[in-house]
Formats: sequence, structure tokens, C-alpha cells
Amino acid sequence: MKRFFAFFLLTFALVLGIASCNPSTSGGGGGDIAVASKGFTEQDILSELLAQQIEATTNLKVQRLRFTSALVTHQAITAGKIDAYVEYTGTAFTVILKQKAINDPKEVYQRLKEAYAQQFNLEVMESLGFENTFAMIIRGEDANRYNIKTLSEAAQYTPQWRGGFGYEFIEREDGFPGLSKSYGLRFAKSPRIMDLGLIYRAILQKQVDMINGNSTDGQISRLGLVVLKDDRQYFPPYQATPILRKETLQKYPEVRKAIAQLGGRISADEMRQLNYLVEGELRDVKEVVSEFRKAKGLASRQDVKT
Repeated sequence: MKRFFAFFLLTFALVLGIASCNPSTSGGGGGDIAVASKGFTEQDILSELLAQQIEATTNLKVQRLRFTSALVTHQAITAGKIDAYVEYTGTAFTVILKQKAINDPKEVYQRLKEAYAQQFNLEVMESLGFENTFAMIIRGEDANRYNIKTLSEAAQYTPQWRGGFGYEFIEREDGFPGLSKSYGLRFAKSPRIMDLGLIYRAILQKQVDMINGNSTDGQISRLGLVVLKDDRQYFPPYQATPILRKETLQKYPEVRKAIAQLGGRISADEMRQLNYLVEGELRDVKEVVSEFRKAKGLASRQDVKT
């Protein structure tokens, strides 16, 4: 019954997510093309980076949209409701293509590029330069008390702990089900399914003892938390990579050149800092992205005009 209810909610979210978005080719949503975020801080930053890059180097106006998950966003781009977003290669490979996780980043990228072109008529661009993998996180005080650095070491203590994980991490093939089997993770109670926006507060308030996050989350170092090493290399590579509709690139070839300029331009440390500026210092996403583009020497609208 729980699985049926969860499936119903996910299906309902997919329908709402797609129905609420105007087709990008209509122009009715206020832009020539539409760029989307998957609904969390890093995605908001990356989608704004794509949008500003396109607007600064072309004469196109970009509509900015926000969704709730990888599945919803993928459905939107294949339905032609959006034109571009940033995906993580491991997510696309396991969640969208439903392939068994593999650890070779080059193989994942090549297979993803070929499959997305053939199955969805989508272009997988060059990685932005960083990987954002799942991070299993505990409090720094617990890491010090028990001298824990790896997931294998943590497994002997999880029977005394409670986990708190996001819905998608609980359900997806490369998430908790496989991880718990790989490391033998057993908790005192069933893991709590939590909103990602509340998960860091929950571990600080000791409502849970282990959470899932992302390796580039700005809160990790700021809150004195520790990422446990995936010593069995369970998680596949998660390189941040722009995905675009081939039809959009054919209609607006200048977009390919604009996005290609972002290839390899962001390190994991830089992404962590960008996330912190938005989440920790409550800076405006557009302002943070604009400053980052200037620091990187990326073209501005004024540069294009001259």
C-alpha cells in the first residue's frame, strides 16, 4: 500500500509538473527558450548560469522554470516543455535509462550521450567540470567519538542510529536500497523520509544521526558535519552536465556555442562556495551567478554588443 501511495504521488507530481509549464516554443512563458532547475539550491544556481550565459552571448530571452525532481524535469524536456537543464550523469544513467550503476566516468558519459541522442533526441554536452555525488553525512562529534571515516566503519554503529533520507534517495536504484545492502546498514528504526530542505536541521537537532546530502552542499563544512567515504565505491559518477534538445540547437545554433563555453569551468570547491553564498549568506542567486561569470571572464552582454 505504501509503495502504491508513493507511486500515485510521484505520478501526480509528474502530471502537475509538466502541465504547469508552457511549451518553450510558444513564447507564451516570456522567453524564446526555457531552462529548468530540478528544485534545489545547486540546480537553481546552475540553471541561472545557463540562462545568463545564453542571454549574455545571444539575442535570445530565457524563461526560467523550476521543477521537483530528475523524473519530472526529464519528462518536461522530452515533452518539449523546456529546452535545457543540468543533469548528473549517474542520475541520468540509473534513474532515466534504468541501467545498472558502473564506476567508470568516461564509459557512463559515452553511453549516456549515445542513448540520449537515440532515445530522446537530446544532446549531452561537456561536463561543467565537477561531480556532485551522494554524500552520507554524520555529525562531526560522532565521527570524532567513534573515529569513523568510512561507510564501512559506520555500519557497526548504525543499529544505534536513525537515518533521515530524501524520498528520491529512498526509492531510486542507486540510492538507499542498494547502499544498505552493499554496506550492511541497519538502523534502530526505519529511516525517516524527509524533505531535503529540513534534513540538515534534523541532524543538527539530533532527530536523526545519518542523512543523505550532496558532496557539494555548502552546509557540510559550515555546520561541522562529516562526509563518510564511500570506500566500496558504491555510487556511480555524477558529473554535472548540461542536457539540451537537439531541435533547440538546430533552431538556435548559437546556444551550443554559448553552453560549450561553460565546459570544465566549475570545480567542486567552487560549486560548494556558490551553494554556501546562496544558502549560508542568503545571497540572491542571480547576483551570485553574475559575479561568478565575471570572475571567470565569461562574456557579458556588453562584450557581445561591442
